[in-house]
Amino acid sequence: MIGIDLIKTSRMSRFMERFGDKALYRFLSKDEVSLVKNYKTASGFWAAKEACSKALGVGIGSECSFHDIVIYKTKSGAPKLKLSEKLLNNFNILDLSISITHDGEYAIAVVAIESAPADKIQQL
Repeated sequence: MIGIDLIKTSRMSRFMERFGDKALYRFLSKDEVSLVKNYKTASGFWAAKEACSKALGVGIGSECSFHDIVIYKTKSGAPKLKLSEKLLNNFNILDLSISITHDGEYAIAVVAIESAPADKIQQL
């Protein structure tokens, strides 16, 4: 399954100006907020979480909240995702990949998720 999201970075800039740090905590954990360098980084994180929820086929809502998806970085600075146990179990997640990019006034993220078919899970 693949999900993609695009956000205009000025939208995130206005969000952060209006609500300050509270804006970030609406969709990021304390550890994720510590990774945010500016509104462009925050935009990429927003797009990543939206793309992940779209790859799951549910969007952000009762089945998948922003806080069920955690962004962290490798030692080399590459973004990675960690999903809550709820998501891992409910969607039979085997593996996932993420790519975030910025160009001009936009941030884009793509998430690919590999999941086990429900009938295969029952046989295991």
